[in-house]
Amino acid sequence: MPNLYIVATPIGNLEDVTLRSLRILKEVGYVLSEDTRVGQKLLNHYEIKTPLISYHHHSGQTKLDKIFSLLEANHDLALITDAGTPGIADPGGQLVAAVRDKFGATINIVPIPGVSAVTTLLSVAGIAADKFWFYGFLPHKKGRQTALKEIAACPYPVVIYESKHRILKLLSEFEPTLKVIIGRELTKLHESFYFAKGGVCFSDL
Repeated sequence: MPNLYIVATPIGNLEDVTLRSLRILKEVGYVLSEDTRVGQKLLNHYEIKTPLISYHHHSGQTKLDKIFSLLEANHDLALITDAGTPGIADPGGQLVAAVRDKFGATINIVPIPGVSAVTTLLSVAGIAADKFWFYGFLPHKKGRQTALKEIAACPYPVVIYESKHRILKLLSEFEPTLKVIIGRELTKLHESFYFAKGGVCFSDL
């Protein structure tokens, strides 16, 4: 029975990878990568020669059929994203669902856990995070105001992903009393954290 491994990768610092992840990436027949250029950097860093196949938001049925055929040929596969855990704010969940729909229990889908931007930030936020809501990326237009109201009304901490190009706009949209914690360039050389309230803008973000 072939395996589809869902492998977490570093979110910036290449040392943040587990020994198990490296072993799996070496042993599988192919690595499915959101961006093969990014995936290749990780494999090259650890001298892993496993061939890469792209799988991303725009991958259609033709790519799925290729993945299905590899599994049918009894190849073990590993899915990686550009950073972090596949399926969190990326199309990894769609692949898992498609493989389950196609093969049922005849394919093992195995999580290989590792670093996560969500828990990395929460660990240094200094807040009670036994319960929290992960929202991911906010809509740019339709539904945005509704989402902001839901976030403001949520009784738990809310984790949002946002582009550095839109973070100042997002801050200006928050209620003035809302406490905000921002993690930037997590695990990288210029990692930084900002603490503020809604409506506050940082000129150096």
